[in-house]
Amino acid sequence: VQLQASGGGLVQAGGSLRLSCAVSGRTFRRYAMGWFRQAPGKEREFVAVMSWGGGNTYYRDSVKGRFTISRDNAKNTVYLQMNNLKPEDTAVYYCAATTQGEATTLIWKYNYWGQGTEVTVSS
Repeated sequence: VQLQASGGGLVQAGGSLRLSCAVSGRTFRRYAMGWFRQAPGKEREFVAVMSWGGGNTYYRDSVKGRFTISRDNAKNTVYLQMNNLKPEDTAVYYCAATTQGEATTLIWKYNYWGQGTEVTVSS
């Protein structure tokens, strides 16, 4: 399984970005998917996760109401729509997949990781 994240960039505070993560493999629809981020000097943290069927989603408190995770199983792709971006959202964003199927915020349960895409929000 390979994950390829894209869509990062430089944006001003209040702006929007949409991250995409293309997943190889026929069993994508069985995976719960997540977005995580890591800012310089900080530990990696969960941002948003979604169960295999899309019925369950979880967001970290600081992004609730601003970020939306979604998936298109026909395209083997998961998205993260980020609106009203803030400087504190600046980080490298990673997509990840877990064969567990159910959404989980536990980083260690994710088996597969993408390479990361950098998001920089200027004030």
